[in-house]
Amino acid sequence: MWRIAMPLILSMGAMTIMQFTDRVFLARYSSVTLQAALPSGILVYTLICLFQTVAGYSGTFAAQYHGAKKPGHCVHATLQGFWLAFASWPIILALIPLGIWLLAIGGHSPAVFTAEKEYFIILMVTGIIVPLNSVVSGYFMGIGKTRINLTSNIIGCLANVVLDYVLIFGVWGFPELGIRGAAYATALAGLLTLVIQGVAFFRTNALQDYVDLKNDSTLSAARLRWLVWKPDPALLLRMIRFGTPAGLHILLDLSSFTLFVILTGRMGDLAQTASNIAFSINHLAFAPLLGLSWAASAVVGQHQGAQNSVAAEKAGFTAMRMGLLYMALIGSTFVLFPQLYIALFNPKDALFSSQELLAIGRQMLIMLTIWGFFDSISIILVGALKGAGDTRFVLIYMALWSWGFFVPGSILIIWKSQNILVLWAWLALYVCLFTSGILLRWKHGKWKTIKLIHHDEPLPL
Repeated sequence: MWRIAMPLILSMGAMTIMQFTDRVFLARYSSVTLQAALPSGILVYTLICLFQTVAGYSGTFAAQYHGAKKPGHCVHATLQGFWLAFASWPIILALIPLGIWLLAIGGHSPAVFTAEKEYFIILMVTGIIVPLNSVVSGYFMGIGKTRINLTSNIIGCLANVVLDYVLIFGVWGFPELGIRGAAYATALAGLLTLVIQGVAFFRTNALQDYVDLKNDSTLSAARLRWLVWKPDPALLLRMIRFGTPAGLHILLDLSSFTLFVILTGRMGDLAQTASNIAFSINHLAFAPLLGLSWAASAVVGQHQGAQNSVAAEKAGFTAMRMGLLYMALIGSTFVLFPQLYIALFNPKDALFSSQELLAIGRQMLIMLTIWGFFDSISIILVGALKGAGDTRFVLIYMALWSWGFFVPGSILIIWKSQNILVLWAWLALYVCLFTSGILLRWKHGKWKTIKLIHHDEPLPL
């Protein structure tokens, strides 16, 4: 577990440092850009996550085929994932008007709304990069070669930090683009990561072996390329069948959270800024847990592909214990040194004092630490359940809790209370209750009977 998880944890750390740097630079640029970046950024990911997850679920197939010792099938599944990613781009572009409307109902100031639109549109237009990255990185996670993910993400992170500085503030002869510069930096860094991983994928021995299986002396080069890339309707439908619930789960989770973030804008600049800062710190802290979740998904998938459910169950619990240990360490820093975190984001032109910001932020970080132990369990075990193919349960369970419990309560608190700390306490309660059901699902083991792949299926030729 550690061998696969460590590069993924570091990869997520690199990606999160990239986003964290965005927030810090934008906070130094103006309070408007800081307030705009989180709502519009998370809305972009909310609208793209379904397509990213469905296309990237090819990595779960690759993991199970790898466990079944079918390297050609791993490549074949990944190539089908590319088809799903390409098909998503027109839909992503068509969702831009919906996203602008959702930002408009947030009730933010005209300056913040203008900045949100700029950031949002650039990231949506370049949104195809996200599902393509998910497909190729899913392949390397599935077969356990996660150092490639690590290398590409570190390079992309470093590029983003430099591009952020250059394009936001306009140095070294480049124009000062503000929040648009942050969006361009993110897109270019993502493209660089994709190119690095794509080159690595297309140079793998497994891909060449797959090409050789389809080759014979009667085939032209053009015909061979088509046969290798040709869509496989049966496999595509199976990937959509299992990947769509996984994507809808993330969509429901993120959409409820996005609504939460957008509506905090109705509670005043101080409340919104403190909440955005706390969530940015939360994202930085929880990035390694996402790496552990991906590792759990890959290792559970490999063991299920090898038809070893006992080892799969052990892998899930191992990842969970690793996550709880990490949360104990990082959570202690939130409680002991909140001022160090909050000070990174102090906007230079805010209408409130740093003491007021710290007073609210400190209490948010304490709540974040409390719910963090529960969230660690759910993040990792949801990844493990997806690796086993138990995506339908995760979808239904998330729908009931997020939109049947969390969202109605959040709207009621915003309407009646207008107290940001009460709203955060409600979020903490939701996380704790949600996690209990995920843990019970994993312990009961119904996921062990799910058949994601057919072990006797021939490779399409």
